[in-house]
Amino acid sequence: MKVLLVTMYFPPAGGGGVQRPLKFATHLPSFGIETHVLAPDDPKWVHRDEEATPPSQAWVHRVRYHGPRGRIPSEELYALDGLDRVRYQAGALFRRALVPDKSVTWAPNAIAAAIRIVKREGINAVLTTSPPNSINLIGAAVKRATGVKWIADLRDPLIADADNPVERLPARAKERTQVVVARLVASQADAIVTAWEGIADEIRGFEPRATVTVIPNGADYDDFEGLAYEPGARFRITHTGSFFGKRNPRPFLTALKESGLDNVVARFVGELTTRDREWAEGLGFGERLELLPFGSRRRSLAYQRDSEALLLLLPQAGERGAPVLPGKIFEYLAAERPILAAVPPDGAAASLIREADAGIVVAPDDVGAIREALVGLEARWRAGRLDGSPLSPELRERISRRKRVEDLSELLLRFA
Repeated sequence: MKVLLVTMYFPPAGGGGVQRPLKFATHLPSFGIETHVLAPDDPKWVHRDEEATPPSQAWVHRVRYHGPRGRIPSEELYALDGLDRVRYQAGALFRRALVPDKSVTWAPNAIAAAIRIVKREGINAVLTTSPPNSINLIGAAVKRATGVKWIADLRDPLIADADNPVERLPARAKERTQVVVARLVASQADAIVTAWEGIADEIRGFEPRATVTVIPNGADYDDFEGLAYEPGARFRITHTGSFFGKRNPRPFLTALKESGLDNVVARFVGELTTRDREWAEGLGFGERLELLPFGSRRRSLAYQRDSEALLLLLPQAGERGAPVLPGKIFEYLAAERPILAAVPPDGAAASLIREADAGIVVAPDDVGAIREALVGLEARWRAGRLDGSPLSPELRERISRRKRVEDLSELLLRFA
C-alpha cells in the first residue's frame, strides 16, 4: 500500500495544524504503508518550528508555493489608522478575492507534482488534509487525472468554523463559497475522515457518496519524554497556543483579578493579541502575567508539563463551539496536569475532560465560575493536595496518537 499525503502545513512550519499530518506521516509506515508527503517548500506561515523534524520513514516532496504570506490582519490593522489603514485594507482585497482561500495559489504546482508522484511511485491513494480548504481541490484534480483513490481528511469544519467572525459581511460571504468545496468533497472523495464528530455531521449534511469516519487527534506521550514537573514557589497556570477568531482570554484574566490571589502566575505561551495584551497590562498584574513568544512545540510541551495547572479556552460561538475537540486538549491530557477548562459546558471538550477526570469545566464567559474554579485549584495546591491527572490505562490507550493512526491505516488498506 502506497499513500501520498498532501498538506499545506509540515515542518519547518509550526503551530497546531502541523501535528496531525506530521503524526500521520510518522506512524503510517509502521503499519505497512509506504508514505509519501507533498508539502510546500515554504508555506509562508506565521509560525515556524525549527526543532520539529520530518519523519524518518516517509518520503517528503516539496513544491514551490507562490502565494501570499500568512498574516494576522486584526493584529496588523490594530496599529494603523487613517490613510495607512485604508491602504492596508485595499491591499488585502487580493487575499479576500482568492477562493476558497489564499492557499489556492499553491494548487497548480501541487496538482502537477502530485500527478507525477502518483504515476512514478505507483501510489494507491491520495490523502489530503485540510485546512486550508483549497487542499481538497488538489485531491479531486489528482483523482480525476490518474484514477487514484482520494481520501479527504478534515481537521476543521469546511463551513461553520467556530472561530469565523460571521457577524461581518465579508466573512459570511467567504463562508458561503466553502459550500462549493463541501459539495466537491461529498461527491468525489472515496472516503472522508474528520477530526471530530461535529465536522462529520456537517459533511453528512451534503449526503456524501463515501463513508465518513471520525478519527480524532491523539495524545503523543513519547513527546513528553524527559520533561518533568518541578513544583513552583507560585501557582503557575499555563495556556499554550495563539489567540485568533473568537478566542478570548479576558473572562479568565478578569476572574484572576477579582480572585485577589497574589501568588498565581498566568502564563501565556504564544502571547496575546496586541489589543488583549494592552488591556491585560492595564489590570496591573505585573510579574504575575507572563507573555512568552511562540517557540518550538517541544518548548510548549515543557511549559505544559511544568505547570501547576493548564488553561483551556474555547469560545461558545453560538452552537458552533460545542462540538469542537481541538488537538491541544490531547496535549494537555498527555501532560497530566490539572486542567481549568473554560469551554462550552455541554460540548465535546467538556465531555472528554470529565471522562478523564482531568480538571474543572466552566462556561467560557462565566467570570464568577472561572474565579471559583481558580480559587479552588489554588487552595488545593497550597494544601499540597493538587496532584497530577494520570489517565486510566484504558483511556490512555484509546486516545493515543498511534492508536488513532492505526485506525487510519485500516481505512487506507481497504484501497490497497
